[in-house]
Amino acid sequence: MRTSTSIFSAAGAWGGRRDRTAVAPSGCLGTICIPRLRDHLTARLRSGVTRYSSAKGQGVGQEVPCTAIFGNQKSQGRAYLETDALIFRGAFRLAIPYGQMTSVQAKGSRLRVRFPQGVATFDLGTRAQHWAQKILHPKSLIDKLGVRPDDRVAVVRINDANFLRQLRSQTDRVALGEVTKDLDAIFLQADGKAALDRLRRLRTALKPAGGIWVVAPKGRKEITETDVLAAGQKAGLVDVKVVRFSETHTAHKFVIPRAKRSVASSP
Repeated sequence: MRTSTSIFSAAGAWGGRRDRTAVAPSGCLGTICIPRLRDHLTARLRSGVTRYSSAKGQGVGQEVPCTAIFGNQKSQGRAYLETDALIFRGAFRLAIPYGQMTSVQAKGSRLRVRFPQGVATFDLGTRAQHWAQKILHPKSLIDKLGVRPDDRVAVVRINDANFLRQLRSQTDRVALGEVTKDLDAIFLQADGKAALDRLRRLRTALKPAGGIWVVAPKGRKEITETDVLAAGQKAGLVDVKVVRFSETHTAHKFVIPRAKRSVASSP
């Protein structure tokens, strides 16, 4: 397998150390291989997830066909605006964590990003300015999680101080460890598979349009993303969104399918 000097670690976006940047084989994004990334995307699409592709081009998780230039390389491909990184997949591949970007500029259809390894330019058409603003002015965690003022929220087994502080600043209707009825959102931390058994019962506590966020650790054998997705499906839920919760955890949002919301309160 040939080696390219234009491929940089996606550690900041995929759960590794944010400061780790390395040359990788052309089939990998730093420490994550393309076949694994492809399987990751496919699993979401099969679960009804729209995070990786947005017809309206709104929010983080956008995907745009583009032409990228890095050094003496130029390629058509697809750019992904993810929670922690700007990713490009084409004849060469880039993953640039936002924390490593030293300059982000949009001029016309082009987005120009400077980072320690050089300058990359992406021809994004009408999305260039929008993406620049998203990178320069990221949403807060609570905004990404979609918590609204006066939402009724239950938090189960989560002790993250930053999350709880932001949550309480958004709504004062927060119950810790207590799950009642007609909730807009439930946040469940699952550090092992056993915690996922709660999903079916938690589903009955939701409002028809409410959501359950499963907060699970990254890169742990005890519980994988496949485990989380399978448990949600088994509980009669659909996975619709994923958000970087912290340096160590990822949050998956599950909702009741629209066709079943009229019987959401049934066990």
